[in-house]
Amino acid sequence: MTRLGVFICHCGKNIARTVDTEALREKAATLPHVVLAKDYLYLCSKPGQTMIADDIREHHLDRVLVAACSPRLHGKTFAQTAQRAGLNPYLLDMANIREQCSWVHIDGAEGTEKAFSIIKGGLGRLLYAEPLEPFQSPVTKRVLVIGGGIAGIQAALDIANSGYEVYLVEKLPSLGGHMAQLGETFPTLDCSSCILTPKMVEVSQNEHVHLLSYSEVTGIEGNIGQFQVTVRLRPRYVDETLCTGCGDCVPTCPVVVPNEFDQGLGARKAVYLPFPQAVPAVYTIDWDACLNTDKLIICENCYKNCEAGAINFLMEPQEKMFEVGAVVLATGYELMPVAHIGEYGGDGYEDVIDGLQFERMLSASGPTGGVVRRPSDGRIPQNVVFVQCSGSRDPEHGIPYCSKVCCMYTAKHALLYKHAVPDGQAYVFYIDIRAAGKGHEEFVQKVMSEERILYLRGKVSKIFKSGAKLVVWGADTLSGRQVEIEADLVVLAMAVIPSSGSQKLARTLHIASDLSGFFSEAHPKLRPLESNTDGIFLAGAAQFAKDITDTVSQATGAAGKALSLLANDFIKLEPTISGVEEGLCRGCGLCVSICPFGAVKMLPSTRTGAMVAGINPILCKGCGLCAAGCLSGAITLKGSSFKQIFAQLEEMV
Repeated sequence: MTRLGVFICHCGKNIARTVDTEALREKAATLPHVVLAKDYLYLCSKPGQTMIADDIREHHLDRVLVAACSPRLHGKTFAQTAQRAGLNPYLLDMANIREQCSWVHIDGAEGTEKAFSIIKGGLGRLLYAEPLEPFQSPVTKRVLVIGGGIAGIQAALDIANSGYEVYLVEKLPSLGGHMAQLGETFPTLDCSSCILTPKMVEVSQNEHVHLLSYSEVTGIEGNIGQFQVTVRLRPRYVDETLCTGCGDCVPTCPVVVPNEFDQGLGARKAVYLPFPQAVPAVYTIDWDACLNTDKLIICENCYKNCEAGAINFLMEPQEKMFEVGAVVLATGYELMPVAHIGEYGGDGYEDVIDGLQFERMLSASGPTGGVVRRPSDGRIPQNVVFVQCSGSRDPEHGIPYCSKVCCMYTAKHALLYKHAVPDGQAYVFYIDIRAAGKGHEEFVQKVMSEERILYLRGKVSKIFKSGAKLVVWGADTLSGRQVEIEADLVVLAMAVIPSSGSQKLARTLHIASDLSGFFSEAHPKLRPLESNTDGIFLAGAAQFAKDITDTVSQATGAAGKALSLLANDFIKLEPTISGVEEGLCRGCGLCVSICPFGAVKMLPSTRTGAMVAGINPILCKGCGLCAAGCLSGAITLKGSSFKQIFAQLEEMV
């Protein structure tokens, strides 16, 4: 005879506030097959888990229902408790009476009644549960790191220095990311290149790091421990093994285009090195800008001037395939384009720029050699207005969140401007100051008091041209007055947004992203470094806006997660995957087209030789799409069979 146990959690007041847990216990005790029903303040606590384990043994329970929070939060916790008590962990289930009940109800009687319905459904499901056993899969002792900014660099070095191989894939010709574009870093004003360049060089010299620059991940299959990765290597039209980095090819190139590394403020040739400290120190030909085409070679100037013979106009894209055990995502961020804010001039005014453009002005290796100049006429600006929260915290422009770093880098920009132009005047419009990091508040206060930079609490409503000047209309909410400033230059602290291609990559990797497009963590508090796909970890601004300190910390954490995985020769995989009843399969192949993970293939039947569906247990993620789509009912998702689902529904309604 089935012996069910029901354990109801108060979750402090989270559940007990709107659900009468004692009444719920009494009602649950009357249900068929229930031999024990208990309620407890915190079931996830050590005493709570001990109580469950003791009761499983004492009352010989063969199935257990825990009515508490989401199984995503504590499913593993209670499964391990059942296993310690000698019960197969897949004979324990959770009824979510917190997120799906108490948190969405105000009326106590209504909440209690719904909680009872959820418990009845959970018990109906449990009656048809079957014991399952995880299976093992070997772990490939290599890691893929996607993104070559400071997050990717730090993660790759931490893993490589532990003795494991790393494939570091960067879509641009050089490592460095946005940190390479910075002049100085807050709050210490360290030289960004002085910090970053040694790490870039270390990556290039580490025998365990395989650097694939100017490349992108185009496909990934498999699962935790065994990911099969496909990378597309774009042609540089310069042989990396032959290029000496001498630069003799550049003067002879007749094509001049805007330099994206300088955010369009400078120019480069069609054959170029992104910046002086680039790694790898190899030139690249921008084929979109080059006079040559795939069918016609018009210009051979760089080819003729390259003594090393590194120029090769016939290069083709290449594909590289390899297997890794874990993936670290470090794809970074971009800034919202200035053009998205029409009331600030959009991109119609040369002298309205974003923070990264101002960084390039301040950099000694930038287009102006570190001298602050107006893009329109090259003059040194005497009045500069900095506008914080340009796009951030602004639902009208689609960005409700705070971009976190803007308050600090705006203070840095204003400070460095005053150092460069001592007789100039800097104004900063702000909503409020958010400077929560170590030494951050002190830095902002120093900028306000010692540098005499005028901070105006209020928003800018409009920016427009008046002759050679820019007129900034805003408000000072502290004085209650409207403000009008004639400026030579306006610097917008544009919102931090996900890097381009993030959504495409999310689909390729089968991971989730949030409403803003940043990659989603498995749990915001308990699993902040993990994606919803096991074995894929998050680092830096790929997850959300972060400064360099937090980015490096998270990159090291993600590397640690990957290393803890690689320390195992085998990992256990969940048995809650699909299975096929060959006798029912009609061989239509619909399930093959439905499966997003490529886990279903048509194979000869072991009995008749006819083509039937077969499930690769390594690739299957247990999503259930094939089972839902199977017209003949031949596919069943273990742990969520149709019998279980229908029994759950019947009990609830």
